[in-house]
Amino acid sequence: CKVKILDMTNETIPEGKTFEDIKARETIIRNFYREWKTKNPSQKKYNLALKEYINIRMVSIIETSEHAAKSYLSTLAVLQLDSILVGAKKVAVRKTKKDNKNQKPFERILIMEYELYGIGTVKMTVGVRRRTHEKVQYCITAITNK
Repeated sequence: CKVKILDMTNETIPEGKTFEDIKARETIIRNFYREWKTKNPSQKKYNLALKEYINIRMVSIIETSEHAAKSYLSTLAVLQLDSILVGAKKVAVRKTKKDNKNQKPFERILIMEYELYGIGTVKMTVGVRRRTHEKVQYCITAITNK
């Protein structure tokens, strides 16, 4: 599948489940975020449902690239980052996982969903920082079976 990733050249996104395919998708996601951050220097988008900004931080890139790269559909979903950040709706609030060091800065996790044509339901987790209450996109994955 050829997908234009922002201004990058058309890149083939591997659909397989091999280690090489997953690593290639991880690289595509990281490159996509790098270019996204260049085009969005504020590193945030206004979410209509929350009526607040959702920020992109390093943890966003790390968590999303590691998790979304495991699935072809999740990788495609990440490439629709702007739509997801703006249009996702909160469906649940969860406590952070105590044993997860990447979740330590957050007081709680918002579970948000967005419907993407051709992909289906996409889940976006958003961390709420302690003290500042800043919303940080934590991870994006496609939900194949609800």
